[in-house]
Amino acid sequence: MKLELTKPIVFFDLETTGLQIGSDKIVEIGMLKVFPEVNGESQTEAITYRINPGVPIPNEVSVLHGIYDKDVADKPKFAQLAPQIYAFLKDCDLAGYNLHKFDVPMLVEEFLRAGIELDLSQVRIIDVQNIFHKLESRTLVGAYRFYCDKELARPFATQRAVETIVEILAAQLSLYQDVKKEDENGSESMPIQNDVTTLSKFSIIDRNVDFAGHIIFDENDKEVFNFGKYKGCEVESTFRKDPAFYDWMMRAEFPLYTKKIITNIRMRAVSHRFTNR
Repeated sequence: MKLELTKPIVFFDLETTGLQIGSDKIVEIGMLKVFPEVNGESQTEAITYRINPGVPIPNEVSVLHGIYDKDVADKPKFAQLAPQIYAFLKDCDLAGYNLHKFDVPMLVEEFLRAGIELDLSQVRIIDVQNIFHKLESRTLVGAYRFYCDKELARPFATQRAVETIVEILAAQLSLYQDVKKEDENGSESMPIQNDVTTLSKFSIIDRNVDFAGHIIFDENDKEVFNFGKYKGCEVESTFRKDPAFYDWMMRAEFPLYTKKIITNIRMRAVSHRFTNR
């Protein structure tokens, strides 16, 4: 079943030097833009960039994705490609596999390093992995086998992964279109609908404030820490009581986007203090 679109959506996949959002780098990005249908036909646009990360790719990582230092030695840095990638993503929704926990925060981090802020406040994100885990629980290779009855050999290129994700989402739409799911309160709904907004909401698992999940929303929609000695404590009040903790976070190896979030919260706290004088 084809995904019904009201605006373009970009399926994308990353290969990187590792899994640390704050320090690892992108070595390849594959993107497939799908446009809304016009007269029953939908156009697509695909592009893949190999990227020189500026640091060695660990051999154990290269073995997994098949990209070695020699393969990217003459490729441009992300900062050089950032304007083209940003233009390709502009005014589009996003879809992929494990986007919320890895690909989106990694991509946002690289953009920030390049001096570009990727505003996702109005972007709907469909995470095929989260839909899969909520309903079946498998890996990307397993998901492809389960939904499409096909094998995805490793290592595989990002563009192949993107095409696979498109196939999986189409299969999910067909398989679950009339399936009811009961939530923890006993209420039934049909969460898999051919609608980007509905799919985006259903594919969210964590209520993160920053993409890395260091700051989350609690049951009262307050920003709280999700790690360390202040886990569960409200961020704004913590910074008022212990300003040194903010300073420590800014010096530590947290992702740039996390630092941006805590800076905004700290500035809000300072603003409130002066306003209430």
